Amino acid sequence: MTVKGVGALRAADVVVVPVMDGGERGRAESTVLHYVPAEKVVRVVFALNERSDRARREAAWDAAGGRVAELLRAHASVAFATIGDPNVYSTFTYLAQTVTALVPGTVVETVPGITAMQDLAARSGAVLTEGTEPLTLVPVTAGAAVLKDALNGPGTVVAYKFGRQAREVAEALRESGRIGDAVWGSALGLPEESIRPAADLDGAPLPYLSTLIAPARREGGRGGKL
Repeated sequence: MTVKGVGALRAADVVVVPVMDGGERGRAESTVLHYVPAEKVVRVVFALNERSDRARREAAWDAAGGRVAELLRAHASVAFATIGDPNVYSTFTYLAQTVTALVPGTVVETVPGITAMQDLAARSGAVLTEGTEPLTLVPVTAGAAVLKDALNGPGTVVAYKFGRQAREVAEALRESGRIGDAVWGSALGLPEESIRPAADLDGAPLPYLSTLIAPARREGGRGGKL
């Protein structure tokens, strides 16, 4: 959590946190409760993992947007907490679109967050980019073929949400010859945190929110990519 993020949460009248249908406490809610009192937090159900049933997903977005719209009509400011950055594969995107349609004139402001790739790079010592290298970010929920294409290109490749396709990811890394320097991590910053070399991937399923970094091939010594 950044200092600016904490300030935004504390300044808001209420803080919305996303929860799944089961109602269990998520990472966003657990983090928020370190900084604001529980009575200020409003739990709103989202179909966070729903990908196959579009109607159910759309209905959940509409219901969540309607609940936040109610809060905006009753309060001057409402904050929404999300893990990572609100503009990188975030539930916030769909919520903001729904709310602005329901409450015209709503001013939406986002506070930059710390992404999983930044956190994993810092904890593992992996360097994301040097010099003129590109950086490619792919969600493996789009399929392993997308990752394979990225690995065959230049620069560092970061893969999000690859836990359920760990076997395919390991195969893609080996086929591209990029498994040696790659690293993966899950539950970063939590007691169950795991950060391991990608070479240790044995095909067993991993947590859904697992992140992979496959650094660029670097030759020529220090500053070789300038």
